[in-house]
Amino acid sequence: MPLIRLSSALSITCVTGLLLFVNSGDLLEAQQTTNSNPGVLVAALPDAPLPADSQQPTPTDSKPNPSSADSQGKAGGEPQQTDRILGIMPNFNAVTADTKLPPQSVKDKFVMAGKSSFDYSSFLLTAVQSGFSMATDSYPEFHQGAAGYGRYYWHTLADTGSENFMVAGVWPAIFHQDNRYYTLGHGGFRKRAFYGATRVLITRTDAGNNTFNASEIIGAGSAAGISSLYYPTKYRTWTKVGQKWLTSCLIDSGSYAFKEFWPDINHKIFHTK
Repeated sequence: MPLIRLSSALSITCVTGLLLFVNSGDLLEAQQTTNSNPGVLVAALPDAPLPADSQQPTPTDSKPNPSSADSQGKAGGEPQQTDRILGIMPNFNAVTADTKLPPQSVKDKFVMAGKSSFDYSSFLLTAVQSGFSMATDSYPEFHQGAAGYGRYYWHTLADTGSENFMVAGVWPAIFHQDNRYYTLGHGGFRKRAFYGATRVLITRTDAGNNTFNASEIIGAGSAAGISSLYYPTKYRTWTKVGQKWLTSCLIDSGSYAFKEFWPDINHKIFHTK
C-alpha cells in the first residue's frame, strides 16, 4: 500500500509539472495577441477610449446569461470544477473559484464522506490498488492467489472508507470545519500550487474563516490508528502507524494541488469549461 500511495503522489507531481508548461503557453499566447492587436490592450484599460473602428458593445451584449454554467459558478466563463476527474474519479468536494456556498450541516459532511467512500469508482480504484499491492508483495502475510487478493482488497477498502469518514465526516463535525476544497483559481502557478498543497494544514470553519485543518491532521491520524486494528501485528507499531499517517497527509496534499489545476487541465486538454 505505501508503494501505491507513493506512486500516486509521483503521478500527481508529474501532472502538476505539466501544468507549468500549459500556463507558460497561455502567457505566450496572451503576449502574442497583445502585440498583434494593440486594440486589445487599449480595451483592457478601464477609462481608455476604444478605437474608432472598434465595435462598442451594447448592454444586451455584455449582459450575462443567467441560465449558463458561468453564472452558476465562476464569472467570466473561466474553467469550472467538475464532479468527477476524467469522468471517473470523485471530485465532489471541489468548489469552483469565487463560488459562495452556505455553511455545511453535520449531515452534509457525512453525506460527502459517504459519497466518496461508496461511489462505484472507489470499488474500481480499490481493485486496481489491491492488484498492484499484491504484485509488489506489500504485505507478504496476505499471501497470493484469490484469497490473498481478497485480503488486499478489503484492507484497502477499509483504509479508504475509514480515512474519508474521519477526515470529511467525524472531525469536521466536531471542529465545525468545512470539508470542501475551495479553488483559488487566481495568481501564478507557484502561488496556486502552494495554496493547494497547504490545504492539508489550512481549511475553513463553518463561519467561513481560515483555521488550522485539525480535521485533516487528526482525521488522518485516527484512520491510521484504526487501521492497526485489522492489519497483522507486525504493522501495529508507532513507526508503521506514523508512516501511514504521514503518507495519507502527503497524498491528500498532492490531491488538493491537483484539484486546484484540474479545471485548467480539463479546459486546456479536453476543451471543457
